[in-house]
Amino acid sequence: MSSAIETQEHRDLRTAVAALGRKYGREYLARVAREGGHPDELWADAAKLGYLGVNLPEEYGGGGGGIAELSIVLEELGAAGCPLLMMVVSPAICGTVISRFGTEAQKRAWLPGLADGTRTMAFGITEPDAGSNSHRITTTARRDGDTWVLTGRKVFISGVDIADATLIVGRTEDARSGRLKPCLFIVPRDTPGFSRSLIEMELQAAEKQWELTLDDVRLPADALVGDEDAGLLQLFAGLNPERVMTAAFAIGMGRFALAKAVDYAKTRQVWKEPIGAHQAVAHPLAASHIELELARLMMQKAAALYDAGDDMGAGEAANMAKYAAAEACVRAVDQSVHTLGGNGLTREYGLASLITASRVARIAPVSREMILNFVSHQTLGLPKSY
Repeated sequence: MSSAIETQEHRDLRTAVAALGRKYGREYLARVAREGGHPDELWADAAKLGYLGVNLPEEYGGGGGGIAELSIVLEELGAAGCPLLMMVVSPAICGTVISRFGTEAQKRAWLPGLADGTRTMAFGITEPDAGSNSHRITTTARRDGDTWVLTGRKVFISGVDIADATLIVGRTEDARSGRLKPCLFIVPRDTPGFSRSLIEMELQAAEKQWELTLDDVRLPADALVGDEDAGLLQLFAGLNPERVMTAAFAIGMGRFALAKAVDYAKTRQVWKEPIGAHQAVAHPLAASHIELELARLMMQKAAALYDAGDDMGAGEAANMAKYAAAEACVRAVDQSVHTLGGNGLTREYGLASLITASRVARIAPVSREMILNFVSHQTLGLPKSY
């Protein structure tokens, strides 16, 4: 069946997750963030219902589905106002990488806990001086007997304080060429030499952002995930689901904002008719709905390609989906705030904080400009400027 037409199973999953989302909602997540806590109750409920590990293999306690199903879960929680950012990181990136490339021991150690929510894992790739250029990553890993020693820094790493471990992208030296190549290492939270400091953000979210320092962090040989020579293949096996899930996050947020605005436009009466009768109010909301629906179609295509094993096709589609969803989300939030006027900036309606939050999808995990670079080079065949 075409990914453009959802299966009944997928529609049922949407309905069920939406019901869980309504149980918690925007007020719950906002309160947790204000109090400096974490959405533990929602995380536990989502896990108990099998939603967190829906993409992980059944033999390790998961649902046996794929990124298509996991993106539905995140989108519907977002549409209810309570998205779980750690879903992007723990089951989507880390769970996928370990299930595809991990040893049997690594799978048994991590996947059941990631699936049932009792364990979480963060993901560390971004560095202070590397930014969008992953080839400039300076976190290095060198062999020392039967151990690895990691040294470097990471920034804007979500949820490290609550994660049991962080999947760190380091670089090892290729003995044949002398060039550095990316490799992935599981670094438990309390490993000596592995420290973190909080990055103060204007963004109000339950998931905090951290700077990590790896100061001669010594790891056993089995901390390496997958083949030391697979490098970029393994890395992008995690980054493509991250882009799909970021699209789901943005689409859910856009839908939440749009629903608030539509409800308000139906009932707010200044003149004879509700303000939604005026085309200057109605048409921009209709355009936002169209943009969100189009972004979801590309997200579904990207998820279907990834789940079918087409990594190259999924890479292009996942980047496009993330770009389209971020743009649609920002416009939906902006238009929703304008529809409510002054009320759009009040805490009561819960839209003002989304002005900042909606920009995240434009910036992370990769900027829209880098996606345009990707499409211009990879899809259109235009020359590089860098």
